Amino acid sequence: MNFDVIVLGAGIVGVSCALHLQDRGRRVALVDRRGPGEETSFGNAGLIERSSIVPYAFPRNLGTLLTYARNQSTALYWDYKALPSFAGWLARYWWESSPQRLAAASRDMLPLIGRSVSEHDALIARAGLGDLVHDGGWIEGFHDPAAFARAAAAAQVTARQHGLRMDPLDGAALRAQQPGLADGFCGGLHWRDPKAVSNPGALTQGYARLFEADGGTLLRGDATTVRHEHGVWSVDTAVGRISAKEVVVAMGVWSDTVFGPLGYRIPLRGKRGYHMHYRPERTLLSVPIVDIEQGYVIAPMQGGRLRLTTGVELARRGAPPTGVQLERAERLARPLFGLGERLDPAPWLGMRPCTPDMRPVIGPASRHPGLWFAFGHNHHGLTLGPVTGRLLAELMTGATPFTDAHPYRPGRFD
Repeated sequence: MNFDVIVLGAGIVGVSCALHLQDRGRRVALVDRRGPGEETSFGNAGLIERSSIVPYAFPRNLGTLLTYARNQSTALYWDYKALPSFAGWLARYWWESSPQRLAAASRDMLPLIGRSVSEHDALIARAGLGDLVHDGGWIEGFHDPAAFARAAAAAQVTARQHGLRMDPLDGAALRAQQPGLADGFCGGLHWRDPKAVSNPGALTQGYARLFEADGGTLLRGDATTVRHEHGVWSVDTAVGRISAKEVVVAMGVWSDTVFGPLGYRIPLRGKRGYHMHYRPERTLLSVPIVDIEQGYVIAPMQGGRLRLTTGVELARRGAPPTGVQLERAERLARPLFGLGERLDPAPWLGMRPCTPDMRPVIGPASRHPGLWFAFGHNHHGLTLGPVTGRLLAELMTGATPFTDAHPYRPGRFD
């Protein structure tokens, strides 16, 4: 079977790339070892984060660093066995997180973040998935009044600069808006422009159905069998070996299983995270709430459930789940949010694909004609899937891209 493009990876980024390439007249095969949206795209907080102007940086505050070093934080847990493999990456991440470099990363990410909701909206309308997406925004909750005051002042500046809607809420106003909350937060920042997805996996699967309905081919296959011979790319699938002149690597943290053997040394690492669903014992939240100081998110999900999504765990790939972060966050969240019994047989574990400069990798590989990359979206894979698909398709088809793709070029790591 011959195609114009093979897209490797059927998460939110890969599915979005396949859709946009198909919209531009390409015959596309979408290949994954599992079904669409069954890896990292399945288990996240369900946020399309239009208001996340500043990337998640390495902390520079001494108190935060000391807390992380003691390994007692809810926001970060690290396995000492993994530190040697993360050391160089973490050093680069710290360097890239200086105020000047972080400001540059924010400027570079703004064109993608700015279009994140509108690009999702277009696909949601086409796929008829409006029942999965809600317009209420999300809330950052604070326990410390001084931290809340500082954050509110900064957020007001950010909102004015970028045309965002943000309402500061004191503790009473927050509890009035979300009656299921107990006392605990002194205030919150309600960002109204983001959207919340009540079933992220179902959203990705819905986009994949749209791809197939429009004539796309979805196949199970092994991306690690990809080969480049005589100007043609090929890969093994359940229906045999397929080929195309171009291939897109959109496999999240597993992208290195393809680009590594081809000789590319892109510093991609996986930040692990967990989620668990709970039966609510009080009134269900109407919007997701992030506990800023403790580093976890509670989000209302399809079926009247609450999903707790943890912060970051640094561990070797393939290491067994620890459950440490989930247990820490659950102890804090249970009385505050009214979490009832666990509804999942085991915690879900996923891998956020991260680069140390906090920018995704989007564009052509430097040494292999027809090889394209689309991965490394850090904490914003769901947010940036459709806009990444559009940008990559514009680059691949010779259209004028909606923004300069230079900041995301793979060759920046050569």
